[in-house]
Amino acid sequence: MPTAILTGQPVPGSSIESELRSLGFDVHLASGAADTETLLARVPGDERVAVVDARFVGHAHALRLGLTDPRFPLAAVPGAVTAQPAARQALTRAMARENSAGGGTALAVDSLADRITAALDADGADVHRPELGSLVAAVPADPQARNEARQAVAAVDDEAVRLKSAVKARDGFVTTFFISPYSRYIARWCARRGLTPNQVTTASLITALIAAGCAATGTRGGFVAAGVLLIASFVLDCTDGQLARYSLQYSTLGAWLDATFDRAKEYAYYAGLALGAARGGDDVWALALGAMVLQTCRHVVDFSFNEANHDATANTSPTAALSDKLDSVGWTVWLRRMIVLPIGERWAMIAVLTALTTPRITFYALLIGCAFSATYTTAGRVLRSLTRKATRTDRAATALADLADSGPLAEAAARALRPAARRLPGFAVPAVALLGGAAVVAAAALTGFGGPWPLVAALVHVLTSALAVARPLKGALDWLVPPFFRAAEYLTVLFLAAKADVNGALPAAFGLVAAVAYHHYDTVYRIRGDAGAPPRWLVRTIGGHEGRTLVICVLAVLLTAPQFTLALTVLAVAVALVVLVESIRFWVAAHQVGAPAVHDEGEPA
Repeated sequence: MPTAILTGQPVPGSSIESELRSLGFDVHLASGAADTETLLARVPGDERVAVVDARFVGHAHALRLGLTDPRFPLAAVPGAVTAQPAARQALTRAMARENSAGGGTALAVDSLADRITAALDADGADVHRPELGSLVAAVPADPQARNEARQAVAAVDDEAVRLKSAVKARDGFVTTFFISPYSRYIARWCARRGLTPNQVTTASLITALIAAGCAATGTRGGFVAAGVLLIASFVLDCTDGQLARYSLQYSTLGAWLDATFDRAKEYAYYAGLALGAARGGDDVWALALGAMVLQTCRHVVDFSFNEANHDATANTSPTAALSDKLDSVGWTVWLRRMIVLPIGERWAMIAVLTALTTPRITFYALLIGCAFSATYTTAGRVLRSLTRKATRTDRAATALADLADSGPLAEAAARALRPAARRLPGFAVPAVALLGGAAVVAAAALTGFGGPWPLVAALVHVLTSALAVARPLKGALDWLVPPFFRAAEYLTVLFLAAKADVNGALPAAFGLVAAVAYHHYDTVYRIRGDAGAPPRWLVRTIGGHEGRTLVICVLAVLLTAPQFTLALTVLAVAVALVVLVESIRFWVAAHQVGAPAVHDEGEPA
């Protein structure tokens, strides 16, 4: 249980002690700085501890934001400061210095908690101060100031502010106007019944899987039920994040579950639609796989661009300035958010089209919409990259190299090609990656199944991939390298399976791409959580992007179409088992050892 040390002269009628207990703190009273330091030393080092001024007046949610958020090792609001175990030493040093400076007197002219916070700032510690907005947090110096503070507290509805802050600061049009006004109340209902965000996330996954099962029936009733359940799943998907913000239940494991389950729900639904169409005599597996490939590549573009510019210096661009100017015009903000087809708009479109039309029409609309949004966002980011003057860091280059997912073949060839790579102009790196990938995709798409040309092109792709990553990815457009690699691998699998032209080939290819895409998403979420990339043994075991592409092309040359289908199935199962076991092991272990909590407030995927 976390401990709160209440310092200073108690105020008659103050509710601060009961408020701290309602937030889960074990409260101890200290008569002064010396007593506070003694009590602080007695608190076990693996527990959160807070120092709070007994004169504090403010909203309970202001205390909650300042003292219970798991994302920040050190946090403070006026009159209160807290430290998690990772920052305990810093708090102890600041407390000792203040005790020594103040002489341990019981009467202080200012707040001991605020003096500790100032000492932490002087030490260079990163103290988080939450945005309180209209919430009150103060340490009144006299009765008149106390009365004024209490009147300010009474004038603001604490619960209304808490509900409003539960909604993501930046979200899509559908989510903002059609889901969040209602889902926030579901989040509060869940919080009052002790439900956790992870439980709601799991419920969202189960609902989506049931929706996929309904779609797989191939009946009109099944399609209508699937559309309704997909919307219900999305409501729960919004609720889990709002519950996390409402109750401050953030965790690394929760962020990973939320992100990976979103992808699992959407791609499982694609498979359900394809199965339902097949029951009606319409084979749309190629469209389902194409939708998954396009959506995954869109995400990789987002991830790569963001990582490349995460901590870039001198990050200026006329294109970015124009974008900021457009954001000042209200209607353009919503139009631009809708154009990128975020998850709310995308799932609403899929649900409505599923209920009213056919799977083929649903996939056509999805492919057209995603292709347009991908073109829009990628073109804008290319323009920003070409017009900005930025120096990218070693961290960004490392993140892009991890996202590239190069295997042992590319690694070995890159060492040999490093001298040649240093002489290449900046634009040549993504160009080489694009040309090699385009060669193998074109060979798979334009030649007959079993011919040698995809294999020849795959060997060229290995060399071009190695050349692209032979030097640090710090060029203006080097963030395009991982998306080019993803597109080359996924599309090669798609076209070879389509060319096989036997039952089961495309579903097997769908399973293989889904397994590999999971690995790539897992890499992204590890990097986002500052947990590092997956271990090199895992990347080498599953071959890297160029190794898998080469193996698929070899199998297409050596095996008959039915044998190739079986081989794809075996590969899909093998890759899925390896990456899932390692991923689950890693994230559960990270959660158990108390990895820093993560929460994403960025644009919806």
